[in-house]
Amino acid sequence: VVLRPGSASRQQDPAGGADGLALASDPGGTLNFLAMVENLQGDSGRGYYLEMLIGTPPQALNILVDTGSSNFAVAGVPDPDVTSYFNAELSSTYRSQGIDVTVKYSQGSWTGVLGTDVITMPKGISGSYTINIATILESENFFLPGVKWHGILGLAYDALAKPSSSVETFFDSLVRQAKIPNIFSLQMCGAGLPVSGSGTNGGSLVLGGIESSLYTGDIWYTPIKEEWYYQVEILKLEVGGQNLELDCREYNADKAIVDSGTTLLRLPEKVFSAVVQAIARTSLIQEFSSGFWTGSQLACWDKTEKPWSLFPKLSIYLRDENSSRSFRISILPQLYIQPILGIGENLQCYRFGISSSTNALVIGATVMEGFYVVFDRAQRRVGFAVSPCAEVDGSPVSEIEGPFTTTDVASNCVSSVSFHEPVLWIASYALMSLCGIILLVLIILLLIPPRCQHRYTDNDVVNDESSLVRHRWK
Repeated sequence: VVLRPGSASRQQDPAGGADGLALASDPGGTLNFLAMVENLQGDSGRGYYLEMLIGTPPQALNILVDTGSSNFAVAGVPDPDVTSYFNAELSSTYRSQGIDVTVKYSQGSWTGVLGTDVITMPKGISGSYTINIATILESENFFLPGVKWHGILGLAYDALAKPSSSVETFFDSLVRQAKIPNIFSLQMCGAGLPVSGSGTNGGSLVLGGIESSLYTGDIWYTPIKEEWYYQVEILKLEVGGQNLELDCREYNADKAIVDSGTTLLRLPEKVFSAVVQAIARTSLIQEFSSGFWTGSQLACWDKTEKPWSLFPKLSIYLRDENSSRSFRISILPQLYIQPILGIGENLQCYRFGISSSTNALVIGATVMEGFYVVFDRAQRRVGFAVSPCAEVDGSPVSEIEGPFTTTDVASNCVSSVSFHEPVLWIASYALMSLCGIILLVLIILLLIPPRCQHRYTDNDVVNDESSLVRHRWK
C-alpha cells in the first residue's frame, strides 16, 4: 500500500497491535516498494546483502545489511576473502576526505579512509545519491572465507558512526537527499534452511516505508529506548511457556538491541544459563552434550528424523508503546535449532542458534528470520509482525501475541546509566585533566619537579563494539 503525502494513516487494533501502512513518497510521486521485495540474498550464517552500484562508471558490490553499526564501508583493495572490491581510482566521482577510520573488535578490525561517491541501488530507491564511504584498506578477521559480500551497510544511528557522529550515515543521507520518510523495514527469509554460506536465501530491505505483502496480521511496536543501536526494553523470557523468573534488568544488561548483523540470539550470561537449563529440562532429551549449548559441538540425527519436536518454544516479551502493556514474540525450535550442511552422508547435523554474551542481549538473525521488522526512526520505535516466509514444511515457526499487562515487572527494566563510548571518552578526558591539575599543584607546593609517570596501556583506549562482528559468524 502506497500513500501520497498528507494521506498517511495507521490503524491500531483493539489488542494494541499496529497495522502500519506504507508512509512513503518522493518528489516525483511515490516509492515503488514492490521493486524492493526480494532485493536481498544471503543466509542466516553469513548475513544478508544488497547489491549496490558505486562510483562512475558504476562498480557492482554486495553490501551486508547491518542494523548494529553505522558506517558504510567497502573493500577498497584486493583481499583473499572477497571476490570484488571498490577501486576508487577508477571512479571520476569519488572524493577522498583524507580522514582515516579504524574500527577495532576483540577478534577483528579494519582500517580505511573516508570519502564520498555516488551510489545507486538496482532494487532500491531510484536515483543516484552522494554517500559517505569508508574504503577498507587493511582488515583482520573482518572478511571471512566464503562470504559473498564486499562491504557493510550500517543502518544504526550516527552516535555509532566512526570516527565521530559527525559522519552522516547512509540512511540519513537517503532521507535528506531522496526526501523519503525516516523509516525502513527488513525481512530475512532463512527459517529452517541449512546454514551454508551459499547466498541462496532471500530477503527484502524496504527503504522509506512498509510493504504490506511482507507481513501478516498486525505490526506490534516497542519504543526505542536510546538512539545509538536500536535499543529496546525486554521484560521477560519464557521457555515452553514457563517464565524464567529473572529480574527484568538481567535481560537488558547492559543493553538489548535488534541487530541484523548478528547471526545468533545472544543472551547475557545469567540469562543464557537459565535458558539452557530450561530448554534441557523441558526438552525430550534426557542427556545432552554441554558442547552443543556452547557452540563447540553439533547434534546429529538420521536424515529421516526432524528433532524440532523435541524442543520447546522460546518467547520474548517487549514493552508496548503503551507502557502498561507488553506483547511477546515467539520462535519455534525450527529457528534456533539450525541445520548445517555437509557433515555426514546419512546424518543431518544441527547447531544451537543461541549464545552467551558479556555486554548485550542481541536479537539477531535467529529471531529476526521469524518476523518482518520495522525500524520506525521517525516515531522512535521498532515494530514486529509475522513474516509469511517464516515457515517450515508449510507451518509457521513464529508468533506474536498480546497485549499482556506489565504489573508483574518493574516500571523500568533498563539501567538509567548508559556507559557507551561518548561517556567513556568524556570520563577519560576529565580524569586526565584532573590528574594534570593535581600534578601541577604538587609541583608548585613542593617547588621541586619530581616526575609523576603515567604509563598508557591498552586500557586507555576505548575498544569499538559498534557492530559485534566478533560474534557473528561462528
